[in-house]
Amino acid sequence: MNEETQVKDKFWLYVGCTVITLLVVIGMVKQSESEKFAPIKQQMEEETAQMNIRVLN
Repeated sequence: MNEETQVKDKFWLYVGCTVITLLVVIGMVKQSESEKFAPIKQQMEEETAQMNIRVLN
């Protein structure tokens, strides 16, 4: 019975480590995508700012 308890504890440890690893990988991928598209986002913001110029009489 003692062995079953140890196996169960390790099982949840493995599940926890797997979940944490997946969250870290997903976070790294999201960060990579944000850095990849940052220049495009900046260009779009500049274009929007240029189009918002109003002509005053």
